[in-house]
Amino acid sequence: MRMKTLPAVIALLSAAAFGAPFAHAINAVALPADAPADRSFGKLEQVHAFYDAMPTGVTVSETGRIFVNFPRWGDNVPFTVGEIRDGKVVAYPNAAINKENPNDPSDGLISVQSVVADGQGRVWLLDTAAPGFADPKPRGAKLVAIDLASNKVVKRLVFPDNVMLPSTYVNDMRFDFRNGAEGTVYLTDSSLRGPGAIIVMDIASGRAMRRLSGVPATSVDPAFVPVVEGLPVMVEGAGGKPKPLGVASDGIALSADGQTLYFTPLSSRHLYAVSTALLRDASVSEQQLAAAVQDLGEKGASDGMEADADGAVYAGDYEHNSIRKRLPDGQWQTLVHDPRLLWPDTLSIGPDGYLYFIANQLHRQAAFRGGQDQRQKPYSLLRLKIDAAPAPTR
Repeated sequence: MRMKTLPAVIALLSAAAFGAPFAHAINAVALPADAPADRSFGKLEQVHAFYDAMPTGVTVSETGRIFVNFPRWGDNVPFTVGEIRDGKVVAYPNAAINKENPNDPSDGLISVQSVVADGQGRVWLLDTAAPGFADPKPRGAKLVAIDLASNKVVKRLVFPDNVMLPSTYVNDMRFDFRNGAEGTVYLTDSSLRGPGAIIVMDIASGRAMRRLSGVPATSVDPAFVPVVEGLPVMVEGAGGKPKPLGVASDGIALSADGQTLYFTPLSSRHLYAVSTALLRDASVSEQQLAAAVQDLGEKGASDGMEADADGAVYAGDYEHNSIRKRLPDGQWQTLVHDPRLLWPDTLSIGPDGYLYFIANQLHRQAAFRGGQDQRQKPYSLLRLKIDAAPAPTR
């Protein structure tokens, strides 16, 4: 056979094979509704349904009071911090403080990203001062402590300039009252366009240090592509080209003895840990500190985390609609998996042995869905029985 005729022969054979009718018809029917499917497990309970603004954070005090927050990301947010009372969410501690003071950014609440009850009769509010993920307003990013007995502000700490970058987005926090005259607070900078970091602040003086800034453990994993509900979570990048959502150090948890800080970038599946003594020690160089960080392996992609009094760490797994638990020996368990658990956000352990968390469909926002807001109300505050107490702070 001449080589020049070979393509013609192949074309003829292909036409014969694919152009002729099938010798045997292939029949198919719609997949039955009762065909084997993804299996849910774990008992979720709904504590509250939100039909207005989207919440991100929740905390439960030692007496069982529940506080939530609503960052100003674009929804209509009449108040950025609320308390659930008698089935309704009301502004906390009052409506007036939930409004920005244009003359003094350190005064009113601008956009609160996290609320944490400290186990010592106070709830702390973390104000990013960055509505819509804009650059934080000068002297606006702050911590505000509310006394739960009087519902009055008892402490206000403005983040000093040495820890704030134009890209800083303070995200979550954990408290330890065993160190420092009035305690120490550890926070994550979960920047979307700059370096992530851990911020360590002395509560008595307000002095703070920026630690692990831009190291791999606090940074977006460059190979990470989040996939939720079968779709990659993408944002608009340079030149309008889609790129994976990139959020730096986000979830944070403090061990029961206060000696280990656990943290994770939102855009990563790895859990990291570092000694809090090293974090607090200004004489430890950044190079030494980075070398002391432990990579504890994959846990799933998480937004919120929490620790209990028995040495376990809990983490959401937003790609798999799950909540997972790391045992003290390092083994992981999946506590609940449910398709309704759409983007588990902040976690909080209550005094009743339940783990509380927000499911807010964050990935369905318009920014991640080609400009179409695909969230379906209500958003939910859920809980799961874990029979554990929160990690002590003192």
